[in-house]
Amino acid sequence: MQPTKLSALLEQLISTWENEVVEFKQADEDYKTDKIGEYFSALSNEANLRGMESAWLIFGINNKTRSIAGTRYREAPERLHGLKQQIAQCTEPSVTFRNIHVLQDPAGRVVLFEIPAAPRGIPISWKGHYYARAGESLTPLGLGKQDEIRQQTFAEDWSAQLVPNATLDDLDPAALRKAREAFAQKYANRFTAEEVESWPLTTFLDRARITQNGHITRAALLLLGKAESAWKLSPHPAQMTWKLEGPERAYEHFSLPLLLNTSQLYQRIRNIQLRLLPQDELLPIEVSKYDQKIVLEALHNCIAHQDYTRNARVIVVEQPDRLIFENEGIFFEGEPGDYLEGNRVPRRYRNPFLAQAMAELNMIDTMGYGIHDMYARQAKRYFPMPDYDLNETGAVKLTIYGGVVDPAYSRLLIQKTDLPLADILALDRVQKKLPIPDEAVTRLRRTGLIEGRKPNLYVSAKVAKATSDKADYIRTRAQDDEFYAKLLTDYLQKFGQASRDEIDKLLMDKLSDGLSAEQKRNKIGNLLTKLRRHGRIRNVGSRGKPLWTLAE
Repeated sequence: MQPTKLSALLEQLISTWENEVVEFKQADEDYKTDKIGEYFSALSNEANLRGMESAWLIFGINNKTRSIAGTRYREAPERLHGLKQQIAQCTEPSVTFRNIHVLQDPAGRVVLFEIPAAPRGIPISWKGHYYARAGESLTPLGLGKQDEIRQQTFAEDWSAQLVPNATLDDLDPAALRKAREAFAQKYANRFTAEEVESWPLTTFLDRARITQNGHITRAALLLLGKAESAWKLSPHPAQMTWKLEGPERAYEHFSLPLLLNTSQLYQRIRNIQLRLLPQDELLPIEVSKYDQKIVLEALHNCIAHQDYTRNARVIVVEQPDRLIFENEGIFFEGEPGDYLEGNRVPRRYRNPFLAQAMAELNMIDTMGYGIHDMYARQAKRYFPMPDYDLNETGAVKLTIYGGVVDPAYSRLLIQKTDLPLADILALDRVQKKLPIPDEAVTRLRRTGLIEGRKPNLYVSAKVAKATSDKADYIRTRAQDDEFYAKLLTDYLQKFGQASRDEIDKLLMDKLSDGLSAEQKRNKIGNLLTKLRRHGRIRNVGSRGKPLWTLAE
């Protein structure tokens, strides 16, 4: 947002002063993150209840004079924007600031945190507690307000409807065990696995947002129901179909429980190892044809966003070199391209109750990271980017490639592991003979990544030469995150546990010398967060003094 617009916005917010959706603080550099999290929960919930898109938490305003006083809170941009990740870690569902704006006013520095309204039907908690506002005061979110938010979508949300005559006996015991394990893994910093296991079944299902006050919802049957109970969802087919096309033909239908049977469908896919030969090298790189996390992410998204009122099944078509996922219903919030950078947070869901339940069971996230992660993981495997096809009215098709389209593209990704995602996406379009913007053509041509003349562009087969000697190149290049993750998990496997100081000592000198000490510490912090969210490591210490171990 431009400074003039920020100044006008700030003036408007000050003129109305504090209310349920605006909070001003002077805030010094030591202002507690916990308190910010509580305000985030309260302001987000109040914005939802008042039908507003955003709420505001503003630092740098004197509460008595109602004038700009300035704030030194997290003056380093990296630390300030690192707060987004800290908020996302402890909110449920996992959401964070829509934007963090900094206004350098002559009277002082002002930080404006733009907080998205809680999604329809889903209140936002901070560390398991729901907050609200009473005028200018921070208060717990009462049961009345919680019910008001949760009731927003029950009437229109297909997945939230109760199933007549369905009981706990309609749920699959193996799926219930898996659900408890997944929930305990997601909340490992809050509950022990033994504690989750000790809860009565009705308590667990309500806490996991799968049932309503012990009553079976359609979401509960979809995810955890016995196959023989699928008829209770009729005429809506709770079914996925795998179809093999090519020299050989086959198919198989998969019914309830979907929590388990998405993995069963994945097992039907022929996932052989492929060998990619880098430029001027004799030793090939081996990668699996399909990445399990990408396949399950795509399949889980189909389940979460399917329009079940259209009485259709989810279909996965396996062709010799690709997988095609098909589900009913338009792309519900924006366009696929809006989520490529991982910055867009969806505000609405077709099936909010089902989406929330799947998030509680670690099947999806509700931050819009899924599409970004699929693209990033394909790039790390040197394969073409996924393709979305929205041409068929009322349906979405997603293609995941399981082979090389242009060897030059794959060899380029093997050599240049630090390419920004925007360049990889443009190169992917070039290899698929699709147009790219003139600005991207100029940028890629300048760096020697493409050759030819429009419209006959192609990925350069030449290996870009390093601008410095080989020793400097090795010392300053950025490694793939998985390289650092492997060093850390190997260390934990050998020694059992590690403090943050020990992890810093392990990784600091392995990171690129092109990074400052602060940037290295932030990168290590982001790596730990990523591995924790993916269930690979867990913190058995405290937040102040973390102690990391392997999740297994």
